[in-house]
Amino acid sequence: MKRIPKQDYTPEFRELAVKQVTDGQSVGAVARELGLVEQTLRTWVKTAAAALWLGRAVPGAGCL
Repeated sequence: MKRIPKQDYTPEFRELAVKQVTDGQSVGAVARELGLVEQTLRTWVKTAAAALWLGRAVPGAGCL
């Protein structure tokens, strides 16, 4: 079975995706629109929320 190569996303792309979710769009809708796996986007949103809660800036996680 062939492995699918891991996709790299820019911090700006991640930030855009997280912002769309935090602005009220559903994770599923944003993931479909941007061609992402929903779980990947959920992880980015959780990371951004945790970083915000801890007062840390995480480049590409929507909290610069």
